[in-house]
Amino acid sequence: MRVAQRFGANLARHRRLADISQEEAAVRASLHRTAVGMIERGERLPRVDTIAKLAAVIEVDPGELFEGIAWEPGTVRVGRFTEES
Repeated sequence: MRVAQRFGANLARHRRLADISQEEAAVRASLHRTAVGMIERGERLPRVDTIAKLAAVIEVDPGELFEGIAWEPGTVRVGRFTEES
């Protein structure tokens, strides 16, 4: 799973657990109504300020939105994202 897709899936899961619609999340985070849907579908990666807003709206630590996303630093080779179990 790509980083954007994993992030979006995490956001969608936490938003549903908070019982907040995409539209309500967008309004409360001062985002356009389609932005949350695009992020959740993995079509767009949010900026750091958007991550902070969305995490506050659904009342989770921003780090929880990165569950399952890990970076493997490079040494003599280029770094890459890996999937966590």
